[in-house]
Amino acid sequence: MSIRIKLAASLVALSLASASFAQSPATKPERIRGDIVSLSGNTLTVHRRSGDTVTVTLSDASKVSAVKAIQLSDIKQGSYVGAAAVPGPDGKLTATEVLVFPDVARGTGEGHYAYDLGANSSMTNANVDTVVEGTSGRDLKLSYKGGSNTVTVPTNAPVVTLAPATRADLVAGKKVFVVAAPANGGAHTAQFVVVEKDGVAPPM
Repeated sequence: MSIRIKLAASLVALSLASASFAQSPATKPERIRGDIVSLSGNTLTVHRRSGDTVTVTLSDASKVSAVKAIQLSDIKQGSYVGAAAVPGPDGKLTATEVLVFPDVARGTGEGHYAYDLGANSSMTNANVDTVVEGTSGRDLKLSYKGGSNTVTVPTNAPVVTLAPATRADLVAGKKVFVVAAPANGGAHTAQFVVVEKDGVAPPM
């Protein structure tokens, strides 16, 4: 299997997981953000931003990836993106980060839904219809099944795409983003792991 296909499969997993737990709060997976404390066997220990420490079990199905930084100018008309955003004072959406999907992953997780990357944040997985240069960034007109919106991407917002990684990259001190399914007794089973690599931390 090529790296391109592996990355596309990982993005599909991330997108579908995000969409599913946005729509099913009773059984939603959990997003875990923080720093790796250790990896012992299949047990990943993470010190969360909130201050607590959790353990996450990795299974054979757990996907591990990294992200690499790209330029705002790499977002083109026709790109398929995932944009986390918050409303500004005027109510318009301002991106806090943008993930650019490979073409083979186009359409995964499509839609606009609530997200937990800050107060009142949202996630839009959509096609870029138009790109308009602004005084403080670029305005993206996004369309998805059932709707559309415009997101302003500031020049300082992280713009990334997925990059290869393995469990060997899960080392202490690295920042990590985990989509995990809750298990009995407060345990978690990882579905998707994005780890810091080459100095680029997962912004999602």
